This record gives sequence, C-alpha cells and structure tokens, in this order.
Amino acid sequence: MSLTTEKKANIFKTYAGDPKNTGSIEGQIALLTERISHISSHLQVNKKDFSTHRGLMQLVGKRKRLLNYLQKHNLTGYRALIEKLGIRK
Repeated sequence: MSLTTEKKANIFKTYAGDPKNTGSIEGQIALLTERISHISSHLQVNKKDFSTHRGLMQLVGKRKRLLNYLQKHNLTGYRALIEKLGIRK
C-alpha cells in the first residue's frame, strides 16, 4: 500500500510548511521516514522478501544523505527535525 496524495500533502504541510513545497529537504526526509516505517513493518511479517529489503536499504541510504546535507547547511533545523521524527538517538 503506497502513500495517498492526501497523506503526502499532510506530511509536507507538517514538515515543510506548505503542501506544495515538495522540494524541501525536511519534507523529503519526513516522506522517506514514513515509507521506511511502512516497509519495515512489511518486512517484519515477510522475512524472506529480499528485494524489498534491498529497496529499504536504498531508502535508508538516501535519507542518510539528505540528513547529512541538512546537518551541514542547517544544524538547528536538523536537530529539530530528528527530534520531531524520533530518529537518531
């Protein structure tokens, strides 16, 4: 089950400030986090789904690169976002 348009707009509204601001780093990271959590729950049930596992690792890597970019360019925004999303202890 993929994310609906309304769900994506809500994520971008919450984290990027505007539903049409789909290019913001914060919104992209929040969207990837939502997809990662959905795929993780799928993999807990389907342990032998290796192609989905590979896709999950690609999404995690992309989110990590975006977080590194945000950390270099906007440290306060980075700290606020990871606290809001509940990632990286």
